[in-house]
Amino acid sequence: METQKYTYDYPRPAVTTDCVVFGFDGSELKVLLIERGNEPYKGCWAFPGGFLNMDETAEQGALRELKEETGLDLPSIKQVGAFSDVNRDPRGRVITIAFYALTKITDVQGSDDAAKAQWFGLNDLPQLAFDHNLVLREAQSKLSGDLCQNHIGSEPLQR
Repeated sequence: METQKYTYDYPRPAVTTDCVVFGFDGSELKVLLIERGNEPYKGCWAFPGGFLNMDETAEQGALRELKEETGLDLPSIKQVGAFSDVNRDPRGRVITIAFYALTKITDVQGSDDAAKAQWFGLNDLPQLAFDHNLVLREAQSKLSGDLCQNHIGSEPLQR
């Protein structure tokens, strides 16, 4: 097999995106989760997300997956960070880039490979798949920092 110019013989990890979407119902901060319809973790709750396509940025992929799995169409999201623990995904070497947003709570519906989509109070969360507990803590920290610095909260919530 002939090697193409500018290619390398190093293994390539897969890249996914996850969306931590916070919603406020007037009295309680909630987070949007999907019930996974496929293995791994079929039947468990996780953040909307999935594998990045070769022709899209991480942000585009995250917004696409969010809309495909929940019907929620947000104008923008902010990056939480990358999560790269070697064994974070049982399917193999997968790095995820997580994003977060604060929006009004609206009706959502699971579709694509999400069996369900549902808002959960932060004090009433089910067990989360993958390393999503860590992702949630980091996203909460970023959101808290934004609220303290008035990056979020001084303008109306996204629709």
